[in-house]
Amino acid sequence: MTDDLATLADISRLTRWLDEHVPALGHGPLSIEKIHGGTSNVILSLNRGGETMVLRRPPAVPPPGSEKSVLREARVLAALNGTDVPHPHCFGSCADPDVIGAPFYVMERVHGWAAELRDGRIYNRAPFDKPPLAAGIAYAMVDGLIALAKVDYQAVGLSDFGRADNYLERQVDRWEGQIKSYKQLYDHEWRDLPGYALTRDWLRANIPDDFTPGVIHGDVGTPNALFAFDEPARLTALIDWELSTIGDPLIDLAWFTNKLRDEAHPDRIDPDALYPIADYPTRQELARHYAAGTGRDLSNFDYYAVLALFKGGCILEYKVAQAGKGILSAETGRFFDRLVRGNFARAEEIIRSLG
Repeated sequence: MTDDLATLADISRLTRWLDEHVPALGHGPLSIEKIHGGTSNVILSLNRGGETMVLRRPPAVPPPGSEKSVLREARVLAALNGTDVPHPHCFGSCADPDVIGAPFYVMERVHGWAAELRDGRIYNRAPFDKPPLAAGIAYAMVDGLIALAKVDYQAVGLSDFGRADNYLERQVDRWEGQIKSYKQLYDHEWRDLPGYALTRDWLRANIPDDFTPGVIHGDVGTPNALFAFDEPARLTALIDWELSTIGDPLIDLAWFTNKLRDEAHPDRIDPDALYPIADYPTRQELARHYAAGTGRDLSNFDYYAVLALFKGGCILEYKVAQAGKGILSAETGRFFDRLVRGNFARAEEIIRSLG
């Protein structure tokens, strides 16, 4: 074991914990390798002569909130065990930092490929990067969201995992508070963003009255999913559940589809869209697929599309703020400025199309 790995996992202590809590891994000598070592989490492979599993923990110097985030992710994954939601099976979690120096959990190592983000675009693995298979990836993602929407969050033990009451009523204040916090965090002056005020006020005035609470992933996208290597397109797991909570599952669907083609303008391609949207279904086609699979009424789906755009614009403004502070390059700042403005402009367009 390298010195780096030794700071992340004490083999003798971890072996004793695994013997007691994850007997499915086996009982041979424990072999550990690093799969990923980022600033927010570290992923290690575990093998004792049989099946390989994965351990996820914060880095040796954890960012604020990362230890709590790891345990929340472990909890939702464990709750989803036994459901139809494609996800890594959680074999066990540990909140005691004395075992390896930080909280951690052990999960299934799911086989599959994830889309890659390069140069501001998301790319699928061939042959799923071109028609007709590219469309299958979009439908496979929505099939995963359908399965998630069908989970009874109370029955799987997640009643206190988030606040279901007044979820939609709290969203605008939540994200407006986020965007305004950048002034204190980065000394970033409030900007007049066209479409922002209209979108904020419209969302507050048009909250749907058919809210159905459920588990939401919080960051749905093909880079946060694994797909089967062989055809047809199949989702093997939704991954990276750090932002999951209890809310309205329709926000996940809107988050995934909010930059796809619109039936009102099927030939218009958003120049800043992350996905190869010319090869994807329209957002309305995916919404109908979701409605058929869940039985939910999606007559208010435009509201969720606007909310997702508002949320995205408020979040991404922090990149503009960081660029203004010199943390990121000016070029990066200009790129995200275009995304932020595009979100609010698209939200305004949807609102005005509704009359």
